[in-house]
Amino acid sequence: MTQKTLGDFPIAQRWAPRTPGAIQLYSFPTPNGVKVSAMLEECGLPYDAHTVKLSEAGSPEFRTLNINGKIPAIIDPDGPGGGAFGLWESGAILIYLAEKTGRFLPDDLAQRYETIQWVMFQMAGIGPMFGQYAFFLRGGGAEMTDPLPRERYFNETVRLLNVLETRLADRPNIMGEDFTIADLANFPWVRTARDYFNEDDALGLSKLPHVMGWLDRCLARPTVQD
Repeated sequence: MTQKTLGDFPIAQRWAPRTPGAIQLYSFPTPNGVKVSAMLEECGLPYDAHTVKLSEAGSPEFRTLNINGKIPAIIDPDGPGGGAFGLWESGAILIYLAEKTGRFLPDDLAQRYETIQWVMFQMAGIGPMFGQYAFFLRGGGAEMTDPLPRERYFNETVRLLNVLETRLADRPNIMGEDFTIADLANFPWVRTARDYFNEDDALGLSKLPHVMGWLDRCLARPTVQD
């Protein structure tokens, strides 16, 4: 099979690469977008960051790369086998970049799968539940008079934060001493919980000192601040 080049991807016509040999990142600074850009910074990989507004993610050009029409997505010009490789879903991108660079994912097989477990915890739990809570708190669902949806997602948001609090009670990072893709997957969403919808400490973040300490440490990393 003929290997693809960056020029074979129609999305590169809409968002033209500035550095063709660099990873092309198509994203927006949502929590899911931040975790991939932070990973690229942590790995020291050269990349072109293309801003794709959420309204543009459903465009025909973007959907040629991600049929699901969601940011983020990447094209690695030096993908598996040496050809250009496109990938979407932020959790999959984190795992791909970790394996490409040999960083932020343990070599020990048991630790490796446990790290991926916590990435999936974010993908299946924290991301969808926090997102739904945001929708019913400040998005289109805020106009609903029925309190049940908001209460449901509020309670699940609080529960998931407490799962992290339990996990972080005896360790500086989700996997212990080492900073991993488990931290990169989760911290942008917890920052959103703190900054975007924690009015008057409704989520009880003051009672989650381990989570808040971990979040501060994540945000203090120079690569996260870039």
